[in-house]
Parts: sequence; C-alpha cells; structure tokens
Amino acid sequence: MNRRFYLCALEKVFFTVLALLLFADGRAAEAPSSTGANRQQSQTAEEKSLPSESPAQKYFTDVVLINQDGKQMRLYSDLLKGKVVVINAFFTTCQGSCPVMAGNFAAIQDWLGDRLGKDVYLISISVDPLTDTPAKLKEYAERFKAKPGWYLLTGEKENVDKALHKLGQQVEDREQHLNVFIIGNEPTGLWKKALGLAKPEDLIRIVESVIKDQG
Repeated sequence: MNRRFYLCALEKVFFTVLALLLFADGRAAEAPSSTGANRQQSQTAEEKSLPSESPAQKYFTDVVLINQDGKQMRLYSDLLKGKVVVINAFFTTCQGSCPVMAGNFAAIQDWLGDRLGKDVYLISISVDPLTDTPAKLKEYAERFKAKPGWYLLTGEKENVDKALHKLGQQVEDREQHLNVFIIGNEPTGLWKKALGLAKPEDLIRIVESVIKDQG
C-alpha cells in the first residue's frame, strides 16, 4: 500500500490543540482593574517565581491515570512532556485488532532497544477501564513482553475518558476504538498518525522520522 495510507496530516484533535496553543500564546492580556493592580503589587517574590503552565499542559491537563504496576501517572507531566511517544487505544479482552497492534508495539520496542524509556515511550490506554484493572494490564504486558518505557494505562473511567478525548481516541463503545497510532514529538510539536495494523517496518520508519525531527 501507498505510504500515504499509513501517514496523514494531523488529526482534528491536533488542529484543535494547535488552535488552542496559538490562542493561549497570542491572547492579549485584559486591562487590570485598580483592584487587580493592587493584587498584582501585593504578590510576593515567591508567588512571582512559580512556573506557569505551558499551553500544552493546559490543553492535555494532568489528569491522573494508573499504569500496569499500579503507579499513578499524570497525562502531560509524566507521559507526554519532553518526550517522543507512540500512543494507541486498546482493551485487553479484544480478540481482533488489539493483539495485532500490541504485536506492532512489541516490534517497535525490539527495534528501539535501549532507547525505549529514554528516547521514546510507548503508551497504550485502555478504552475499557472498568474491566482493565492494573492486574489485567500487567498480565497483558507480560503476554507481549513489555519492557520499562511501555506503559499500559487504566484508571477512573472519568479520567480515562478525558485523556482519550484529549488524544482524539474516546469512543462510546469499546469495539469502536480506533486502530491508529499517534506518534508525537512533544518538544518539537510534530505529531503524525499511522495505521496501527500496518507492517512493523512501515511503522518503524514513521517513528524514526518523528524521533529525528528537529523542529
């Protein structure tokens, strides 16, 4: 198949992200009232020194998920910030496309070698968090020999739905999950989409191009 079948322009969600980021960066500050000015003047040096949220953090948020080891992880700060990531949506009892996508993640993992968990992170988010407990995810991770740097994630349904929504992966019915990989370089802002059922070598080429992006 033509490579264009596997790689396309940013999804609608990423156009939304871009619009939000541009709006956040370019928005003019409102003129402060006299009350507001007094409050600004009363800020302590410590308050002024606190780091502000980046536009990306404001969009993705730090909604909390739970990985296969039972550890809490924040969507932006722990999973996306400063990282190259490959993301997909799945559920452990899926008998169709999910094992194929997991097999492709395993192939990417093998190709990455020691770079997994350093240069690139693999992120699989369950669309069935009520069934997919951390213990279930642990079994699934062992089935595909997941190594450190490949996070399988679940959590409170509300949190998982929010994270999936931000990534353009939320579905009402778990069987309708998308068979796509979202491949992103958060520091440079490059995001690509690939068919998760593609041949491993085609997916690896796309991942490599995202890793090499210089912004």
